Amino acid sequence: MISPHPDGVVIDVWVVPGASSDEVVGEHAGALKVRTAAPAEGGKANRRVAGIVAQAAGGRSGSVVAGAASRSKRVLVVGVTASAAAAMLQIGDIDRKHTEY
Repeated sequence: MISPHPDGVVIDVWVVPGASSDEVVGEHAGALKVRTAAPAEGGKANRRVAGIVAQAAGGRSGSVVAGAASRSKRVLVVGVTASAAAAMLQIGDIDRKHTEY
């Protein structure tokens, strides 16, 4: 779910667009489940989800780096370590196959 990256971490995310509110609601199929009120059109949901995930993980900023047209996404969160992000998100599934940066 969380992989170290030279700029921070990459987090696997499952998105539910068009929800009644913006929130992190747990896990779905090994990914962080995020609901957003933003519609899935014109990149609005992607931008909102990147911000929600970055804030929840304790990072400075976020951007969708894979899955822009899918509910399954990978979000780069800048300015946080994998262990700090896992603690902020209260999860323990850090990808330990990679070296922490």
